[in-house]
Amino acid sequence: MAQDTSTPAPQGPPTSPDQAIHIVRSRYAQPKLPDGTPAELRVHEFDIGYLVYAVFPPRIDTAGGPQPSPPGGAKIVVSKETGDCVTVPNYPTEKAIALYRRNLERNA
Repeated sequence: MAQDTSTPAPQGPPTSPDQAIHIVRSRYAQPKLPDGTPAELRVHEFDIGYLVYAVFPPRIDTAGGPQPSPPGGAKIVVSKETGDCVTVPNYPTEKAIALYRRNLERNA
């Protein structure tokens, strides 16, 4: 997700998943679906943050079979303590949270 500086960031740390989404929307461009409509943002709350990620529909090939997701992408962790945002790779939820924790420990 690219940085979006058009809207000022909310002040203070988030106290709900909705506030975490608001922070992400104020700091990053909205991910888009192939037809140009905004992708849905979901939140996974955990003890020290909110993992915010876009949801894209499954891709189907011409024969009706599933296709893998395109490479790349990121998820965003919003700290419950500070409201700071950190991007993590588009890993499964628990793996993304574990990476966030390791990076926090390393930077402490």
